[in-house]
Amino acid sequence: MVRTRMFGFVKSTWNPVVGCTHLCVYCWARRQAKRQKKRCKLCYEFVPHLHEKRLKRKWRDPKLIFVVDMGDLFCSAVPDEWILRVLNVVRENPHCMFLFMTKNPARYFDFNFPDNAILGTTIETNRSYNVSKAPPPEERYEAMRDLDHEYKFVSIEPIMDFDMDVLVEWIRDIKPLRVAVGYDNYQYYPLVEPPLSKTIELIEKLHYFTDVEPKTLFRGRKR
Repeated sequence: MVRTRMFGFVKSTWNPVVGCTHLCVYCWARRQAKRQKKRCKLCYEFVPHLHEKRLKRKWRDPKLIFVVDMGDLFCSAVPDEWILRVLNVVRENPHCMFLFMTKNPARYFDFNFPDNAILGTTIETNRSYNVSKAPPPEERYEAMRDLDHEYKFVSIEPIMDFDMDVLVEWIRDIKPLRVAVGYDNYQYYPLVEPPLSKTIELIEKLHYFTDVEPKTLFRGRKR
């Protein structure tokens, strides 16, 4: 099932690994996985695990593929071996582009990525909010800033209140090819969100130096 609400430019998803240990309070994937109890107990529990058969996947036509949207391939509970096997499949399909997303981008430095990989992270804010066991936003920013890779991506979603000058400078330093900006789609948890006018101003500032994809902005939001 293709989930374009998160990234409108993604046309396909591939989940050779499912699960995550970051425990983000707003995580939609963990809730989605609860529907898998009859099919896979580990998916239901969202424990990081490998689906061996999915490593045999091949794509005939060129497309952009989101790798592991049902988890975090680079969380600490995922063994290096699994990641290396995923990267082997990426190399075997050079006609496709593969988008990786993680809240632990410092782990990107442990691997050699092929040219058809886009390396991304989520930076919901520059501030620290107690909503996740993932590395804090500042650590994610520093890792992405120092990452020497041509294709980088940042998701500011679900956006939380931020300091304009700091967050804009962070994104400028990272030099992503694209940034997605949006509010919480699912509203499972009361996040500290910025007013809509502030988010629109952020998008306008980012447009000066990178491609921006506005996501769910909730028309009529005034806070």
